Parts: sequence; C-alpha cells; structure tokens
Amino acid sequence: MAHEIIMPKAGIDMTEGEIVKWFKKEGDPVTEGEIILEIMTDKTSMELEAEASGILLKIIGQEGETVPVTTVIGYIGEQGENVVAEKDKYTAPEEEVVEEVPSHKTLTRLEDSYNVIVIGGGPAGYVAAIRASQHGAKVAIVEKGEFGGTCLNVGCIPTKAYLSTGEIIDGVENAAARGINFESTNYKVNMPKVVQYKNSVVKKLTSGVEALLRSNQVDIFKGIGKINKNKDVVVDGTTVIKGDKIIIAGGSKVSSINLPGIDNPNVLSSDDLLALEELPETLAVIGGGVIGIEMAQAFEALGSKVTVIEMMDRIIPSIDVEASELLTKLLKKKGVDIKTSTKIIELADKGGKVEVRLEGGTSVVADKVLVSIGRRPDIEALGEVDFEMENGKLKVDRYMETSVKGIYAPGDVNAIKMLAHVAFRMGEVAADNAVKGNHRELNLHSSPSVVYTHPEVAMVGLTEEQAREKYDVRVGRFDFVANGRAMASGDNVGFVKVIADNKYGEILGVHIVGPAAAEIINQASLIVEMEITVDEV
Repeated sequence: MAHEIIMPKAGIDMTEGEIVKWFKKEGDPVTEGEIILEIMTDKTSMELEAEASGILLKIIGQEGETVPVTTVIGYIGEQGENVVAEKDKYTAPEEEVVEEVPSHKTLTRLEDSYNVIVIGGGPAGYVAAIRASQHGAKVAIVEKGEFGGTCLNVGCIPTKAYLSTGEIIDGVENAAARGINFESTNYKVNMPKVVQYKNSVVKKLTSGVEALLRSNQVDIFKGIGKINKNKDVVVDGTTVIKGDKIIIAGGSKVSSINLPGIDNPNVLSSDDLLALEELPETLAVIGGGVIGIEMAQAFEALGSKVTVIEMMDRIIPSIDVEASELLTKLLKKKGVDIKTSTKIIELADKGGKVEVRLEGGTSVVADKVLVSIGRRPDIEALGEVDFEMENGKLKVDRYMETSVKGIYAPGDVNAIKMLAHVAFRMGEVAADNAVKGNHRELNLHSSPSVVYTHPEVAMVGLTEEQAREKYDVRVGRFDFVANGRAMASGDNVGFVKVIADNKYGEILGVHIVGPAAAEIINQASLIVEMEITVDEV
C-alpha cells in the first residue's frame, strides 16, 4: 500500500504550510531519509525527509500552493502501483489573474491606504514592518530584491558560512596535534559546493523573513519603491501606495572607488566574490576594513594566496590598537600578506590577471581583486522629496525621523552605525514612533561590534585611545593563554581588555580577541548599559 506524504504540523501554532520546492518528480526513486521536499511555514522554511523507500508515485500539492497541516500532498509506493489522488482533501487556491501593466506605465492607485509603508526589506525594514503591525497598524512593505538585505544576502551570513568552512579546514590541519591521525590529510575544496551550501543557508533565512512578514499580516509589494511629491510610494513607476507614515529602510550598496582600470572584469565587489564558483589562486584585497579582512581570511583558508592593501596605518582602524595589531600578526602567520600605509595608483590588465600598481613603484599581481572599501547608503527611495542630507546619508534625529515629518529612516541608509543588530533596534524605534508618536529614542551606548575572523574580535564602548582623551583610566587585561577552558580547547590566542574610569571605576569599554568573543561581548554590553563599576561587577 502506498505511503502518504503529508504536510507536517511543525509546531503547536502551525495551521498550514507552503510547498516551496519538490526535489523529486513523479516516477523518481526515493530512499527513506532522503530530502524530497522544502516547505515554508509562518516561522521558517524546512526540508522534509522521505519516510519510506520506493517510487514517488504521485505529487498532489504543487509548488507554490499553501496546504493545511496533515493534508496528503503526495504518495510513495512500488513501481506500477496505482493511487487515487484525492485532490478533494483540500482545495488548491485558484490562480490569481494579474493584469499586465501597460508599457506607458499608467499609474494605478490602490483603494486602501496604509498606516505605515516601509521601503526596504532588510534588518531595519522587515523588523519595522513587523513591529508596526504588532502595534495594530495596517502595514505594507516594498522590496526590490530578496528579503533580508545586505546581511542575509551578501554580508554577515554568507561571509560566516565561508569562515565556518575555513575553520573546519583549520581543524583538520591541526588534528594531529590533538592525537587524531588521518591516513591522509589531503583535501580539495569544491567551490561550487561551497557556494551551493552558502546559497542554501541564505535561501532558508530570506524565505523565513518573508514568512514572518506574511504571518504578521504585512502586505508585500515586490519592486522599486520611490516617494513622489505627494508623499505616496510608487512601486516600479506604476502602482501608487498611499500611507500615513513612511519608513525608508533602503539599506546600503557597495562603495566604488575612482581608479584607472577599475572596470576590469577581474576586479570584484564583495557581492561578486561571494558568487565566485572558481577559487582564485591569488587574491588581492583593496581595503583592510571588516569586510576585507573577513574575506581575506575566508579565502586564505579555502586555499587562495591573499594580499591585503590598506591605505591607513593598520587594519580595521575602528577597533582597539592592540586588537588590530594582534589580528595583523595572526593573519600574517597564516600567510596573508598585509600592506598598510599603502596607496594604489592604478589597476592594469596583465595577461588575464590584474596588476595592482602601488605608490613607490611596487605592484601586486593577482587573479582576482576584491574592492572592499565599505558600503554607502542606498537612497534610491527618496524620489521627488527633498531631505536634509549629510555626506550622502539621510540625516535623522534621535527618534529616527528625517527632516520631513512623518518619514523615518532607520538602518544603513542613515549610516550612523552600519550593523545588522543596530538596524534591528533602529527599525523598532522608527516603528514605535511612526505608530504611537515620537516617544522612543535611539541609544547605541552599549551596542557591540564583532569581526568574525578566527579568532573573533569584539568590542563595546570606548577604545583605550578614545577613553584616554576624555578620562583618567585604568586598564585590565587577561590573556586567553592562561585560561583553562581555552587551553583545553586548543584555542588560547587572544585577550580580554577592560577599560575603566580610574576615579569611579565605571567600565568604559571592553575589547576581546579570542574564542567565543561574539558571545562573551554581550555580557560586557550589559555591563556598559547598566553603567556599573568594576567593584560592582
């Protein structure tokens, strides 16, 4: 008798699930435990395993359909076995007829207006939309690409996937020192598989964001949203959405640099590099900031010979000097060539490679060049409204409101602090104020920052240099080399540094280089937020 494939009830509140993709087609053999289907719930996306071996006899639930839980969506059985596809077990939604938009772009105004319209579906935007909806507002969100913004699609998450792969390689190479001997430690990096894994992680998270928006009754519009002179939002130049308040969360885009030869096809942005399916033998990284250094370490671990070129006198100038110096030392030990206080003159083609010509007559030749000089606000949504700007960024007040009343701008678009978790908080503040009036202020005093290298670097509060400019300070430092847990784990490089006011003992800043720095810094962040003293800790 054929085995039924049913839509699972994955959680007490789940009532239905959307069929995202079948990995098999009718007639294909399947093995018990094999992943055959991806579904999406209002919380997340998940993969389903076959509960029996056999032939996929019949697919009832089609891709894109939303199906009640416990409904039969397919059958597995023996070759030639007949099954009756009981389609009446649920009613598939009728296909929506969408009228084509005329080529002359006739504006179509939606009858219903919204309390809040959000432009941008990144960390600031989707959090703001959900928050506003939870306050009882009728909310629309406009997104031109995939939900999740820079962080999920081309930033934090894909970078971490690559760095995690690099850590696995490090573990294999260092296994012998822990008494684990392989017959062979030879390995080969399958770059298309690396990219495929990264893409699968990104897909799950971005589809999960969209599911969260839908479960919070946020109306979704796909396209480029711009504000017109009437302060309405126009999507793709055709559909007009009217709302009481607008939240601009356009995020950021890769910064460019005006250099001769920058248009060489082997000169890549971080977005391009993350999609590369062939590992470059040599890679030159222009810019020693957070993104540049994370990418440098990731590709070094995968097998590229990496050179970092930084104009400043040290890498990641925003972190503590000691942290920067130690990270430089560790990267050089791994084989990364770091050139600081170095200016680039031009980029030139050299037999299919790129020659990075430096001031002073020297040069670096590489298969690929990553230009990683930071990101800048994406202000495409501003449209026909004049806003007060500051160096290319939207100026906002402590309530996240722009110079135009009723329009808020959280996240990278204001460039105050371009971090995903900061964008989350800004989105909450903007939504609270848009729905309930300006009452909640932004406070980033205790907001931490992390560089996801190995070892990790994390900080909160002031650097030692900044603190000494304002206070009489005392500095405490403890090295991981003397920490038992770190020694036992074989991961004992780095330190914890605490900077405190000498008079009152208030903790002004904490800096960590070492294992689990990204987790430990949250405790330090809480301490800074509470403004407690060394003795109270």
